[in-house]
Amino acid sequence: MKNLKWVLCVYVVVLAFFSSCGYQFEGGGYINNDVTRVAVKVLENKSSETGAGIAFTNALIQEILQKTDTKVVDESRATAVFEGTIKAITFATLSRSTTESVIERRVAATVDLKLTNKDGDVIWSVKDFTSNEEYSVSEDKITDESNKREAVDKIAIRSAEKLISRMMTNF
Repeated sequence: MKNLKWVLCVYVVVLAFFSSCGYQFEGGGYINNDVTRVAVKVLENKSSETGAGIAFTNALIQEILQKTDTKVVDESRATAVFEGTIKAITFATLSRSTTESVIERRVAATVDLKLTNKDGDVIWSVKDFTSNEEYSVSEDKITDESNKREAVDKIAIRSAEKLISRMMTNF
């Protein structure tokens, strides 16, 4: 009987230790304590890449919905608003098979993003945030455009992940 009490006591202590160790899963919580509902304006696209503003905006909304408890709502119900600009999307050659034939390119996007409250005060911002992705160049124009579009979409997703993560750690 004495051993049973001892084992039970050890079990309770071990259980209490592991339940209070502070371990938690990444994500969750609000973007900011004062921001429970956010509106996301379509990012202004100053690049020549058609549809980039929509791709980056959708990726940002998805990341907010998946990684935070903050709700994405229309501007009239929001406690804060995301807005920003895709300043540039550039392409650079990475490798060639001949002087005329490109095998691989790198696409890079530069973004400005800010979160403002109802009074217009900036809660959080980042300028000249850059992300890049490589893609294979194809002689077939349709395949090449598809590869390029896929690279831009990957940059949008990666940028949203990094920006939301950075924002949550800054608070």
